[in-house]
Amino acid sequence: MVSPIQPAELGFFSTLAACGSLSAAARELGISTPAVSKRLAQMEARIGVTLVNRTTRRMSLTPEGELYVEHARGILGAIDDMAQLLGEAKAEPRGLLRVNATLGFGRSHVAALISKFARKHPEVEVQLQLSVNPPPLTDDAFDVCIRFGAPPESRVIARRIASNRRLLCASPAYLARAGHPKVPNDLTRHRCIGIRQGDEAYGVWRLSSGRGAAQHTEAIKTRGALSTNDGEIAVNWALDGHGILMRAEWDIARYLRSGRLVQVLANYRTPDADIYAVYPQRHQLSARVRAFVDFIATALENGSIR
Repeated sequence: MVSPIQPAELGFFSTLAACGSLSAAARELGISTPAVSKRLAQMEARIGVTLVNRTTRRMSLTPEGELYVEHARGILGAIDDMAQLLGEAKAEPRGLLRVNATLGFGRSHVAALISKFARKHPEVEVQLQLSVNPPPLTDDAFDVCIRFGAPPESRVIARRIASNRRLLCASPAYLARAGHPKVPNDLTRHRCIGIRQGDEAYGVWRLSSGRGAAQHTEAIKTRGALSTNDGEIAVNWALDGHGILMRAEWDIARYLRSGRLVQVLANYRTPDADIYAVYPQRHQLSARVRAFVDFIATALENGSIR
């Protein structure tokens, strides 16, 4: 039985979807617009579903078309991986690279680094999706996830690409009004800005002192009038003097340098929030994944995180 899905058409439809119109796809493929329309119609007739909604001015993918192109690009990426593993395409990484990152870090750092990576590796097509929480690592929705903290799963590769600390801080105006906390328990008498992210217990801040066997950790239940799931908003509230904030160093370093925020309880440590690139074990030999992770790690090591 002949399959209605023809391998040669995967690249055709991926190009069509990327171009956004029949005429643009025709120019990209070096054929006429009627030829593109005819080939698309033949695909739809063989599959038995409509892949593209056509109007006189534009085209859009149907839900079936979105499903088709998503899987087509995944298959084409796997083919590129196999070619590179066999030594046929060692010179330049290519193919689809699906990246996930957290909202704040993705916007402020990962997006800009992807722009530079794309200039260096024009044969790689990068799709970036930002989310509040990391996606389940058992899903096959992404090739690389940039996340804070090492994942507990052993079935994935987690490469530490940058060190990162969580710091407690507040604006000078707030501290002048409310005073500086001296010990962790003082936080219970302060307004603290809450961030609802990840799996950590909301509103519980853990601070440690000492080292080794002498280490002591306190879990402080904080309170405050403001909370959010967006770190950038929380930082802006701290800048406006609404209370004490616990936030990753990458997000507040510039404000600490300028004096707009002041670190508090600096003698106490909070849980690490090192930055990791996480990807499935099957991608460890993928040229585009290796190139991307190496590029991000080098950039952050050279100071792009600050």
